[in-house]
Amino acid sequence: MKNHQKQLHNEQIIIKLVKQCRNKIGLFLGAKKLYHELKNKFKNLGIKIGRDKFFTLLKNHKLLIKRNKNYHVTTNSKHMFYKYKNLIKDKVPTRAEQVWVTDITYIKTDKGHAYLALVTDAYSKQIMGYKIDNNMKTELCLDALKMAIKNRKYPNQKLIHHSDRGLQYCNPTYTKFAEDNGIIMSMTEQYDPYENAIAERINRTLKYEYGLKHVIKNLKLAKTITKKAVEIYNNLRPHCSLDLCTPKQVHLNQNINYKSYRRNKNKLELLTL
Repeated sequence: MKNHQKQLHNEQIIIKLVKQCRNKIGLFLGAKKLYHELKNKFKNLGIKIGRDKFFTLLKNHKLLIKRNKNYHVTTNSKHMFYKYKNLIKDKVPTRAEQVWVTDITYIKTDKGHAYLALVTDAYSKQIMGYKIDNNMKTELCLDALKMAIKNRKYPNQKLIHHSDRGLQYCNPTYTKFAEDNGIIMSMTEQYDPYENAIAERINRTLKYEYGLKHVIKNLKLAKTITKKAVEIYNNLRPHCSLDLCTPKQVHLNQNINYKSYRRNKNKLELLTL
């Protein structure tokens, strides 16, 4: 009976720690990352629980996260602007600020759609720049890029900017600004879910883990939520693809081997730049 009571007591502690961790890092933080974040606390509290049992406990208490898939078109590639070649096809980055990936996602508000442009480092997964507004004009993406350039840690290293073939990224105003800042342009050449997988995955993470998929009252509140989400994502959230380190840690230390989201990794080559 005492063992049973102790087990129930420990389960209550674990559930409390799980909720505290999700409130701090993200309400939709997955089981694997939760266990990584909490295992030392379990040990200090004398709670012995392996990862499988931890997953089972979450399942029994309906604390596992269900993944949803929603799509909204934010890319218009039917235009006359020049489209650049894909310079990173079947290649993987070896350092921070070697490749930046960009994308636009939508956010619902009571006043209609708002749009979030992101610039993310492909190696470290750190969000380097972002901008949210109620339109998808070129200036939206340009402001995100300006922030990214301002946040560079290795400005003397060569850098590729990779995006889809959307109107905003092909606009000469955008490409000229990038190239004037020493950035090399690269774009997807055909529809392949892996060609811009990093950017799209980060869009999904921000929306589903930090509340941006819900209808938000107004643009001002959406900006506040986005700012906080990016700060947590960069500085606190562990990533499986980064050996459960944070993007900031990897961006500064550059101490991991890049992990591609592709299922077939045999044809991938190291990017030399």
